[in-house]
Amino acid sequence: MTLDQISRFRRLSRAVTTQTGALDSSFLGLGRPLGVARVLNAIGQGKQDVAELRAYLQLDSGLMSRLLRTLETEGVIATKASDLDARRRVVCLTALGEEEFSKYEELSNQSALSVLSRYSQTEVLLEAMDLVATVLGRDQIEITVADPEDPRIQSCVQAYYDEISEIFGTRFDPVLGGDPEADAMRAPRGVFLLAMSDGLPIGCCALKRQGGALGEVKRMWVSPAARGLGLSKRLMTEIETHARQLGLTTLQLDTNGKLTAARRLYESSGWREIERYNDNPYAEHFFEKHLDPA
Repeated sequence: MTLDQISRFRRLSRAVTTQTGALDSSFLGLGRPLGVARVLNAIGQGKQDVAELRAYLQLDSGLMSRLLRTLETEGVIATKASDLDARRRVVCLTALGEEEFSKYEELSNQSALSVLSRYSQTEVLLEAMDLVATVLGRDQIEITVADPEDPRIQSCVQAYYDEISEIFGTRFDPVLGGDPEADAMRAPRGVFLLAMSDGLPIGCCALKRQGGALGEVKRMWVSPAARGLGLSKRLMTEIETHARQLGLTTLQLDTNGKLTAARRLYESSGWREIERYNDNPYAEHFFEKHLDPA
């Protein structure tokens, strides 16, 4: 790492600090510093379990308690014991809190529009922002099981189709590519994994049972904003874990020769190339992996 690279990072940090008003005593002019406003915003976005809220904001318990007391004193939040577990506390916005949250949402949207309007190539700017945000939030990326028809999964799959079509130079036909039925990717026949970064879907990977103890990995995709962070390997590792839980002992997958990064991933993860096992016209390389017992 060079001094110039470090200086460029610090320049970005200063710009973000200034733009977000991190040092202002009144964030967006509503009378609260940024830290208090962030807690209010997170609650408004649905983070109501106090322990989960603290983890999401990466705050220690002492500071979390002080910030919550500040908001309670203002009358914008109320806390109580969880209905599911009396040992846990949950917090919600009061009517006044809902009003304040709405004000922050409107002012934040206006601020975002102001920044985006400064650069003519909006999508290029947004892609750069997605990359920076994902890198900064790398340790908070979550991989969960989702339904194949979940809109977030669908957005990832469509992005996968669009990218494949661009690489192949022709429209990718999911039917010809062996796209499984939704039920084939639901337990106990399979699983669909979704990777999320602070509310943004950034990757997916599916598994379906081929028959007996044989399974097939499908639709492994990672957003360009999350590449280089090891997410592809994480998704494949999680898929193998779920495969074992489903009683599968061998996995197969296919890929195209133009997808060189995918091939390198499989080869470095213990997959071995085998003969063609399906009639997918897009596939040129076929891999298999025997799973070690859990």
